[in-house]
Amino acid sequence: MSRIEFKDVRHAYPQPAGQPVQYALKEVNQVWENGGAYALLGPSGCGKTTLLNVISGLLTPSEGEIQFNHRDVTRLPTTERHIAQVFQFPVVYDTMTVFDNLAFPLRNRRMPEARVRERVDEIAEMLDLSDRLHQRASGLTADGKQKISLGRGLVREDVNAILFDEPLTVIDPHLKWQLRSKLKELHQKIGVTMIYVTHDQIEALTFADRVVVMHDGSVVQVGTPVELFNRPRHTFVGYFIGSPGMNVLPCGLENGKPVFANNLLSSGYPADADLSGKLEIGIRPEFVSFCDDGIPVAIEKVEDLGRYQVVTVSHENEQIKMLIGEDEAIPSESPMIRFDPDNLHLYHNDWIVETADA
Repeated sequence: MSRIEFKDVRHAYPQPAGQPVQYALKEVNQVWENGGAYALLGPSGCGKTTLLNVISGLLTPSEGEIQFNHRDVTRLPTTERHIAQVFQFPVVYDTMTVFDNLAFPLRNRRMPEARVRERVDEIAEMLDLSDRLHQRASGLTADGKQKISLGRGLVREDVNAILFDEPLTVIDPHLKWQLRSKLKELHQKIGVTMIYVTHDQIEALTFADRVVVMHDGSVVQVGTPVELFNRPRHTFVGYFIGSPGMNVLPCGLENGKPVFANNLLSSGYPADADLSGKLEIGIRPEFVSFCDDGIPVAIEKVEDLGRYQVVTVSHENEQIKMLIGEDEAIPSESPMIRFDPDNLHLYHNDWIVETADA
């Protein structure tokens, strides 16, 4: 297992002659601690797979340095990094049995057959494949084949990290939860460093101890699921995480307090009145509520989702999402709302305005 560190890493793919350099991966300084469970989360095209391929050695970064346990591996090929990678589509040898698929990387390293059998049996039990060891891989479903791909990474004892590139994309929805739970269980058992790429926030937040959120080639925040939800450091994090995402609304400042559409808001902390540039407030739908004396709104839509309702309201052409209980009354006349001051965040040019105790 390894501690993986990026130092000033950037990567640009070749451009047509005369075109300016476009960085798919902007400057990244990041540490993945030994034995951690991490997720790389972001939309398609944000640089997640590029970053993963730089870790594995499939790509050599244009700039910067990569270290495994403080050793520079930037120019080392994949074979010398001892990385296991599980791709979106299962990579298995259909004509081989499940046992031979799992044994393949060990036999390639000339491990004694008795130890091969012992190790394969151990991993097969972890993956619930023991009763299929003598079955041809061609007869397995997509989730069974993906378990083999995972098993080939786990079976090796010299692996520094296991990298997952959207591994559940081709899995039936009702099986995704089972495989995701199995991955979490395996990490707790073996403690190998795991880095999981996904655009699905549920996958990321349920698998990882720490989530690395990427946007436009950059890492915008790293934190626990709770930290990302409660205190998004960038407006993109607030918008991308949560269902519905955080409300991001234009504002001004008056005596250090945010002003939204001429409504002076209560806030948990003062801000610098001299801030220039784009100013916005962020408030999650969970922390918007109806009240008797607040911001007047018009109700546009109510979606009943069973245990709660998503209410869309508007104030001066700005839409605001609310999340309220299924039995909570919705005012029929002159509705007004308030924002919880303890969960109201101020953003300057997309980044959170920090408080003294943050």
